[in-house]
Amino acid sequence: MRLLVTGGCGFIGSNFIRYVLGHYGPEFITNVDALTYAGNQRNVAGLAEKYGERYEFVQADIADVAAMDALMKRHRFFAVVNFAAESHVDRSIDSPGHFIHANVVGTGVLLDCARRHGVRRFLQISTDEVYGSLGPEGRFTEKSPLEPSSPYSASKAGADLLALACHNTYKQEVVITRCSNNYGPYQFPEKLIPLMIINAIGDKPLPVYGDGLNVRDWIHVEDHCAAVFAVLLDGRPGEVYNVGSDGEMTNIEVVNMILERLGKSKDLIRYVTDRLGHDRRYAIDSSKIRNELNWKPLHRPDKGIRETVDWYVANRNWWER
Repeated sequence: MRLLVTGGCGFIGSNFIRYVLGHYGPEFITNVDALTYAGNQRNVAGLAEKYGERYEFVQADIADVAAMDALMKRHRFFAVVNFAAESHVDRSIDSPGHFIHANVVGTGVLLDCARRHGVRRFLQISTDEVYGSLGPEGRFTEKSPLEPSSPYSASKAGADLLALACHNTYKQEVVITRCSNNYGPYQFPEKLIPLMIINAIGDKPLPVYGDGLNVRDWIHVEDHCAAVFAVLLDGRPGEVYNVGSDGEMTNIEVVNMILERLGKSKDLIRYVTDRLGHDRRYAIDSSKIRNELNWKPLHRPDKGIRETVDWYVANRNWWER
């Protein structure tokens, strides 16, 4: 089968492409990416040479109707897997229009084109941020209300609702995943974990928002990719699947783990003014995907974060450029 993977030069998309091509022999993948600031062709370097005709890259904006129509005429796709998104909260606060264009308009164009061209499945990759902020107890379930706190999370919630509306109105075979915070190789350096690693390697200050006690459920990107593929094949149309690892840690715990792995002093930590719309805690109840699709994470966050630090140390040529 052939998959159309959007945003495949980004962090999670590129890891998903590597995961599928490396684990499942018959699959063909077309990667479409606009190559904005977080899209990097070095993330998929060597795939065309290694996998030949099983992999192709197309540079295009998913909100470009003509480009998406042309692409879906050229191949008969089994599914669209929509990773493409503007995803950095701080950038969304400064420029919300870019996020509406990519995350809402782009998703709408893909849904319409996929329906016109007979694409069987549409998998919308979303985020736990659409649920807003949790108190000290409890976890988000698929039935939790959507209460986004930033233009980024609002745009993702809007895209989710649009996708579900297409299922309800047109009976389009749509499935949605909402994942907790990812970490691992090829993550854009402005995100928390790679930023802290890179700054610590260079003995630069490590800016930590507020008191550093914001809580996130951390999941290794390979575990997320395995969950996405399971939902792609066997998820029930019209359903949402939360993906988490039960890996709750505060931001400052993550930062201290990175400093310890690198043998650096905590004196590098600098507490800075908290950002606008900064949710206090996320925690995911992923029992639905575990019970229905027999998925479970294989990486423990403590070990996985140490391995991620080692990857950035060993791959300076990737992030230094």
